[in-house]
Amino acid sequence: MSERRRDHPTPGRGTGTGRPRPQNSGEHPGTANYPSDEPGYRRARRDSPTPSANRYLPPLHEDHDDGRGTDPSQRRIDAEAAHRITVTRAAALRSREMGSRMYGLVHRAATADGADKSGLTALTWPVVANFAVDAAMAVALANTLFFAAASAESKSKVALYLLITIAPFAVIAPLIGPALDRLQHGRRVALAASFGLRTVLALVLIMNYDSATGSYPSWVLYPCALGMMVLSKSFSVLRSAVTPRVMPPTIDLVRVNSRLTMFGLLGGTIVGGGIAAGVEYAMTNLFRQPGAVYVIIAMSVAGAWLAMQIPRWVEVTAGEVPATLSYHDHSGQPRRMHEPLRGATSALRQPLGRNIITSLWGNCTIKAMVGFLFLYPAFVAKSHDATGWEQLAMLGLIGAAAGIGNFAGNFTAARLKLGRPSALVVRCTIAVSAAALVAAVAGTLVVVAVAALITSGASAIAKASLDASLQDDLPEESRASAFGRSESVLQLAWVLGGAVGVLVYTELWVGFTAITALLIPLLAQTIVSFRGDSLIPGFGGNRPVMVEQEPVDHTVSSVVTGK
Repeated sequence: MSERRRDHPTPGRGTGTGRPRPQNSGEHPGTANYPSDEPGYRRARRDSPTPSANRYLPPLHEDHDDGRGTDPSQRRIDAEAAHRITVTRAAALRSREMGSRMYGLVHRAATADGADKSGLTALTWPVVANFAVDAAMAVALANTLFFAAASAESKSKVALYLLITIAPFAVIAPLIGPALDRLQHGRRVALAASFGLRTVLALVLIMNYDSATGSYPSWVLYPCALGMMVLSKSFSVLRSAVTPRVMPPTIDLVRVNSRLTMFGLLGGTIVGGGIAAGVEYAMTNLFRQPGAVYVIIAMSVAGAWLAMQIPRWVEVTAGEVPATLSYHDHSGQPRRMHEPLRGATSALRQPLGRNIITSLWGNCTIKAMVGFLFLYPAFVAKSHDATGWEQLAMLGLIGAAAGIGNFAGNFTAARLKLGRPSALVVRCTIAVSAAALVAAVAGTLVVVAVAALITSGASAIAKASLDASLQDDLPEESRASAFGRSESVLQLAWVLGGAVGVLVYTELWVGFTAITALLIPLLAQTIVSFRGDSLIPGFGGNRPVMVEQEPVDHTVSSVVTGK
């Protein structure tokens, strides 16, 4: 026995030839398989979902009993009481049972894959609240904002509408991403503030509501509508920066973002929008009050509280390297960037690689079409001599097509392997541009609805592909910054498409001809970037697929290179 022990020592215990067990494999008794660090700073390209290297999460412990087991004595009492239940009690018990089952279904979906331990569940509910606030705002301001501007006869009023509601956001959006990089320990507070400020704006609207005419003064309506739009977009950018910090170890960012979008659409847009519409109808007819605005207040207060329940580890910013869209070729210069420079607050930055830039250009093209479809059909519906039901049917057809496409796109994206995400984005961009061109030629409502279906589905798939590129081609310390920057650019593209929808003439073929003229150059830049070139210097695909970190400016570059 002793001879065998000497010849075959137990690995990791004795000295001699036994080698110690590695401690960085993420295998801890009683915890999930949670890698503590990555070898190098690049992940292998994903063929299937793999455990993440999210170093910001604490160890995830095993599931524990939540104490919700069923007492056998209670089951026996319920069985004996079942014989004495009346019809009313039976209906009440049935409703409670259905409600419990529905709650259990939602709870299991929200906490699946360890989302309750990583913090993803805590982020899910503010996302749902944000979707609900957006839906309630659309209900509250539908007749007083979009349709009122659409029916204006003079071009000056339409231009004023564009100036107040869209143009300022085009200036604010590029500032959100860089501001996030400087936001050190206030991301949860910033998320809560985006809800709190919307609560204040909703209170301002209520205090200035004219019950006799059912409208608001223009000097109150437009600034409040602008503020709510900017705060909603800011929440989206902030959420994109927080999401990588709460990613469970067993799924990737594509699945995480698809899950958040599905919860937002189902719980926020559909359920929250339905509640807002019902309250608006009841309070308008009974009390002559803007019911949907009260729903905005309730949802915003709830969203602010839920945002503060997100785990504290999303605040950790140590070791982050900001991402940048531009790229300067320093391939001929030697680098020694293993240490940050003294006296520099942000010595390095991470340029985005070719696949990410290609995916970003393609998503911007699709987002411009999404913004156009969000505003332009409302203007077309109101400008024509049609009854209210005909206008509702026109918008309902396009909205239903967009909703079906969004669900189908998210469902498909969650099940795709996404082996070559940039190539998939190029195909989606071509499909959307072709749909816009066909709608411009046909100029019929049915073709426009098909274009909305294709656009919303392609938008979901292209966004998932962009998420895959960001996760695969960037080091972990730059992903949060890259998600924030990319979301800011996408929101700016949405504003650009919406501006076309506001300014262009309200005839279907004219409008879609205008948006097609915008999409074609963006499509060309996407294809050229995919092939490794660029139409815009410094912002195209003439860069490596995976770019090394570089100094922030030329002064730092000269110190690093010694020149």
